[in-house]
Amino acid sequence: MLRSRLALLALLLSPFASISPAEAHGSHGGGGESLEAGEFDFTPIINIEGHGGFDTNLEGDPKHYAIDGMFGGVFEWGLANGGSFAIEAAIGPALVWGEAEHFYGKVHVDDHGDDHEEEHDDHDHEEDHDDHEGHDHGHDHSHDTDFKRTDIKGFLQARYAPNDRLSFELSWNPYYVTKDQGEDIQGLKNELGAKAIWALGDGDVNFALGDGIEDLVNGVYLSVDHRQGWESDGMYVGNYTDPRVGLGFTFGGDEISLMIEAGPRFYVPGSYAGLDPRTDLAGEIELSVPIGDATLFLHWQQTYSWEDAPGWGEGWQHHVGTGVTFTF
Repeated sequence: MLRSRLALLALLLSPFASISPAEAHGSHGGGGESLEAGEFDFTPIINIEGHGGFDTNLEGDPKHYAIDGMFGGVFEWGLANGGSFAIEAAIGPALVWGEAEHFYGKVHVDDHGDDHEEEHDDHDHEEDHDDHEGHDHGHDHSHDTDFKRTDIKGFLQARYAPNDRLSFELSWNPYYVTKDQGEDIQGLKNELGAKAIWALGDGDVNFALGDGIEDLVNGVYLSVDHRQGWESDGMYVGNYTDPRVGLGFTFGGDEISLMIEAGPRFYVPGSYAGLDPRTDLAGEIELSVPIGDATLFLHWQQTYSWEDAPGWGEGWQHHVGTGVTFTF
C-alpha cells in the first residue's frame, strides 16, 4: 500500500511542485497495489510549498517568490486491467513577493506601436539592448521582491490510466490576482494543459531492493506535455509543447524517489509579442522523501533559450521549489 500511496501522491504533486517520481514507477510502471475494478478511494491532501523564479536571461535578472498553501484531494476509481480514473482538485492562498507567477515565455512589450518603432530607429545598439531585452521593456520596473499581496491559486485535473504504464491528463490551473500592482493586473490568469506519459520499462527500480545500474532502463519513460496560457486581462500569452525523456527510480529504505527528465520546448508566443516561434531546452530534477503520512519534496526546473529578441534574451530561466505534502 505504501507504493500505491506514493504513486497517487506523486501524481497529485506533479502540477503543484512537479514532484512526479511515480511517472516512471508506481502507477505508471507497476510494482504496487492498485484499486480493483469498481473500487473507489478518496485521499485528502494539504500541500505547502515555497518557490522562486529566476529569469537570468532578462535584463535586471527579475525574480519572484511565493509560498503556497493548497488544500484539496484526489478521487480515484479502479478500472479493469489495473487501470484507474482520477479527479484531483485543490485551492489555496499564494503569498507573493515580487511578481505573480506567469506563463512561460511572457514578454513585456511597448504599447505605443509604430511610435515605438520610429523611436527605436533613433537609438544606438546599446540603448536598443536596454529597451528590448530587459524585463522592463516599455515600463519602469524596479524588480523589487518586497511582499506584495496574497493571491488565490487553484488546480483541477482529470487523469485516465488504462493500465499501469500509460496515462493521459487534462488540467486547468487558474490563478487569481487580487489587485492591480506593477505588471500584475487584477483578474483570473488561466492555464490549460494536456499530457501523456508512457513508461517503457516495468518501472520498479529500487536500489534498496538490490537493483543495479543496469536496471535503470526499467525506469525510463516518455512524456508529451502541451500548455496554453492567458493573462488576467484576457491576453493570450502563447503555448508550448514539451516532448521529454525521463528516468525515475527509488533508493533508500524509506522509498526516496528521484526523477530526471529533459527535452526540447516548442514555444509559440501570442501575437501581442510580435515574435516568431522558437525551440528552447527544458528539463527538471525532482526529489521526494516520504516521512510517515507526509512527503518532503524538492524540484528544480530549467529552461534555456538561444533567442535574443525584443522583450526576450538568450540564457537560462530557473524555477526552484521545496515543501511538504500531507495525506490523510
